[in-house]
Amino acid sequence: MIKKGIILAGGKGTRMSPLTKAVNKQLLPIYDKPLIFYPLSILMLAKIKDILIIVNKGQLDQYKKIIPNGDNLGIKISYVEQTEPRGLPDAFVIGDKFIGKENVAMILGDNFFYGQSLSRLLLANTKLSKGARVVLHKVLRPELFGVAKTDSNNKIVNIKEKPKKFFSDLAITGLYFFDNKVVEYAKQLKPSNRGEIEIVDLLNIYKSKQQLSADLIGRGGAWLDTGSMDDFYKTSMFVSAIENRQGLKIACIEEIAFNNGWIEKKHLKRSIKFYGNCEYSKYLNKLL
Repeated sequence: MIKKGIILAGGKGTRMSPLTKAVNKQLLPIYDKPLIFYPLSILMLAKIKDILIIVNKGQLDQYKKIIPNGDNLGIKISYVEQTEPRGLPDAFVIGDKFIGKENVAMILGDNFFYGQSLSRLLLANTKLSKGARVVLHKVLRPELFGVAKTDSNNKIVNIKEKPKKFFSDLAITGLYFFDNKVVEYAKQLKPSNRGEIEIVDLLNIYKSKQQLSADLIGRGGAWLDTGSMDDFYKTSMFVSAIENRQGLKIACIEEIAFNNGWIEKKHLKRSIKFYGNCEYSKYLNKLL
């Protein structure tokens, strides 16, 4: 059972400079809320209540202004600063003490997920007891992504990074579920030619042991990357279209906490006061 989660919100965000010279990318807005709310909401939908957010050195105060410690959400949020980007698996090295003897989920801070069946997928994968599992999403241009090929039992048999020739159209998203061995394996990794330890190398360790499986976001679900300004704009337009058509908010973390039974109406009132006179507060007020 997975009870702990990590959000990797480091990185320099160079493709979005000069905006990211002053503000961490995950604090920039996706429509009506900061990007960090979206990966946080995914872990909360998975019923994970103990969360570590890894941020860039010197940007911790920015995060604590919007998400201090999780008390208003009925969860525990802790932070650790990363001195420099060293690759995705470094999250498990940095988070060694946080993880302890538990299994762990990790989500990249710039990934966006949406879908009616998403909660069921998340809850099913938190039951992982051994091995690792990645979440896949069908893409039109697999040459832009790390992709995986699976067998009939959803075991991953091969992984390729941005293949020039067609290999698979199932992209590996930024959502992962690992057993406790991940810390040990991450510490064994050697830097690639890029000077970073690679997530593909970590996944290949599990694959070599036949312990790497996959789940698929099906038709109607969405996975969007927000790595560039154009991606940010497209994701914001997606959120705007859904919210303004349905009148329901995506990644309203207080609503998720309330529906999970983690907080009461008094906590909602505190959040409304904290956010002030805005549309987000007006939405929370409807929950009272």
